[in-house]
Order: sequence, then C-alpha cells, then structure tokens
Amino acid sequence: MITNTRRAPRLQVPEMVPVRDQMTGAQIGRLGNISETGMLLITSVALQEDALYQLQFAIADGRGGQLQIDVGVHLLWCEPTHAPDQSWAGFRFLTLDKGQREQLQRWIEDRLPPA
Repeated sequence: MITNTRRAPRLQVPEMVPVRDQMTGAQIGRLGNISETGMLLITSVALQEDALYQLQFAIADGRGGQLQIDVGVHLLWCEPTHAPDQSWAGFRFLTLDKGQREQLQRWIEDRLPPA
C-alpha cells in the first residue's frame, strides 16, 4: 500500500472537467486529480515546464449550477502519457481567490471517500 504524505487530500476527478488557458481561451486539458494546493492535468497541448499559467475550470456549486475557478499556477513537471499527444502535468497553485478556495475545498471534501 502506498501512503499519501501530502498535506492536502487529493481527489481523483472521475468526471470530465475541462481546463482552459485564460490568456488564449484554448482548452489545454482536463483535471486528473486536484487538492486545495495543486492539480494534475491530462494535457492535450505542449506546455513549458517551470512556467506560470492562468487557468480556469468549472466545478459544481452544490445548487445545480457551476462555479468558475480562476487560478494562477506554476507548472512543476510534465511527462508524456502512453496515449499519443497527451501529457501529465503537475501544477502548484499560486493565486486562488479565498471564496473560490473555500468552494474548491468543499467540493473536494464532498467527493473524498470516508477516512
């Protein structure tokens, strides 16, 4: 068994949550997993390691709607997957509005399996 030593619980995201680059408006990939401090994307475009990005994605708001999450991120690493033209990309959150962070924390907590 692998022990998760991360400070923030990480949620595997089973549903399709597209992620957009706010600067270009282009969809760059989808969420693979997420925590309140960072996320893993399955990307469909080439990204530059150690670069900063402004990204956006939507999560359920708990009332039948969607909440846009706008986040400034640092791309820590990127590795190709076994699928053609796809990569795994690990990001650390740099900027995230306090209200959006709280909504994201609730969204993650509501989907995590009981401990």
